[in-house]
Amino acid sequence: MNRLLYPALSLLALVSACQTTAPRQASTTTTSTVAQSQGVYQYRDEDPSVKPFFSDRVGTTGRNGMVASAHPEASRVGVEILKMGGNAVDAAVAVQFALAVVYPGAGNLGGGGFMVYRDAKGQLATLDFREKAPGKATQNMYLDSLGNVRPGLSISGHLASGVPGSVDGMVQAHGRYGKLTWQQVLQPAVDLAEKGFSLTDRDARGLNGIKYDLKKINPGKAYFIKGNPADTLRWGKDDRLVQADLGQTLRRIQAQGRAGFYAGETARLLATEMQRGGGLITEQDLADYKSVWRDPLKATYKDLTIITMPPTSSGGVALVQMMRFVEPFPLRKWGWNRDSTVQVMIEAERRVYADRAKFLGDPDFVKVPVPELTSYPYLKTRWTDFNWAKATDSKNVRGGTIPGYESLETTHFSVVDRDGNAVSITTTLNGGYGSRVVVGGAGFLMNNEMDDFSIKPGTPNMYGLVGNAANAIAPGKRMLSSMTPTIIEKGGKLYMVAGTPGGSTIMTSVFQTVLNVVEHGMTMQQSVNALKFHHQWLPDKTIFESGAFSERTQQALQARGYVLERLTNTLGRMDCILVRPDGSFEGASDPRADNTAMGY
Repeated sequence: MNRLLYPALSLLALVSACQTTAPRQASTTTTSTVAQSQGVYQYRDEDPSVKPFFSDRVGTTGRNGMVASAHPEASRVGVEILKMGGNAVDAAVAVQFALAVVYPGAGNLGGGGFMVYRDAKGQLATLDFREKAPGKATQNMYLDSLGNVRPGLSISGHLASGVPGSVDGMVQAHGRYGKLTWQQVLQPAVDLAEKGFSLTDRDARGLNGIKYDLKKINPGKAYFIKGNPADTLRWGKDDRLVQADLGQTLRRIQAQGRAGFYAGETARLLATEMQRGGGLITEQDLADYKSVWRDPLKATYKDLTIITMPPTSSGGVALVQMMRFVEPFPLRKWGWNRDSTVQVMIEAERRVYADRAKFLGDPDFVKVPVPELTSYPYLKTRWTDFNWAKATDSKNVRGGTIPGYESLETTHFSVVDRDGNAVSITTTLNGGYGSRVVVGGAGFLMNNEMDDFSIKPGTPNMYGLVGNAANAIAPGKRMLSSMTPTIIEKGGKLYMVAGTPGGSTIMTSVFQTVLNVVEHGMTMQQSVNALKFHHQWLPDKTIFESGAFSERTQQALQARGYVLERLTNTLGRMDCILVRPDGSFEGASDPRADNTAMGY
């Protein structure tokens, strides 16, 4: 029979129902134990050689503070700020600007993002510093005269960029919560730009990989290119990258705050660059930009309280929906990535992404029914076509019905200070190195966030996500995002800080990382290390990291009609922090890249 979502059903009755309706797993299993600093995780599989982890990295511990970010230099900066007496927001601002120097693929001045904040007393705030469409933007700006999408215009080059929000966001966050001076938290980034830093192997490969695009889109400029543009030199590990123009831009921001970016010399340089390449952003657009403080999205999952980002991010709504979809099921009993566990998670993801396409957009422009979308009665109606014996066909799944409603590259970092103040920030240029446009004279890359709008209803963006009218382009409108910065409480106390980059896979990566800890007994680092999978409604397939599914699980899912695709690359770049029972912090950074957690 089909399973329904019954929030009022007793746990005992629910487990009994699941045991009689869920597909039976084979009884011959081998149990291997993986133990780390806290707890023991039991991994059951028919093949003892199968491991659930990308690596055996062990988490970092600290008692006075923790920073987990995408680059070791940025994490070092954050810890130094904490040691100077700065709080979590001071450290977060310093990390954001440091990433703009050392991690140009996603760290940025020319992008935007979201912040979730919880202070030591439990007071909450969320800040939306997402980019906006320029004032001259139009709904059909990427379509030709026949209404067809003009390929590439929303992805590369000057027309792909929205008005940046990152600098204003950091100014707003520091102004409300910072402890150290603005000059103090900017200085590490200034030093990194002017004195340079040593490239990691991944840094070097990334810059070498975009050399052709940089030369094509920025003729005559040498930014991020080793030697002169005509040279064939390639960056290597430990080469030193000095960015003098970026250093001057950071000094203007350091001296003048918001005006150092949104007015004066930097604004002039940015607007001139846009005009040179046919972009739309003007000095007036920059002057008009403002971040928005929004009410946090709060929801319960068993004994946890999830604190996450409301729209313009779709990530918070999606995370709450997914967690509540699977809440009645005994995932812990079934086990990590066993076929029953994976099936209910895939079906939750499928329905969530369909809702995203229909309902989600900028709440300053469209009505986004967040309470309805995350309510148990609504989620119950979305689950009525679930069938254990057969995968749901995405062609038959649309966004739900709500009465009265009218219708990959990012970076994340998590910070906790010694007092228990916590910050979760996800920020982005959208694609790796954004639009590949470098602002002449200012030395920073611009975003290609305009592609996150629904440039034509039903047409997928660069991540394969489909949108409709709620996310249509309009002047001054914020484009929809998948970013999911999240803080979790347990027993009213800080428990976890989490987030990741990954485009459309952000929401499902955070979802799995949280479940790995709270349902499967993993440490924070094990959960980050754990192999992941992803389904996003359309296209109707499940992608998974090699090793994430055993052969038995794959066969069981395929027999029910699930289309599975093994990846040659990886999912997620998690940077998380867990408060352990003794009050110490476990920092968990993703071994899939240069991500680094540091504590003290």
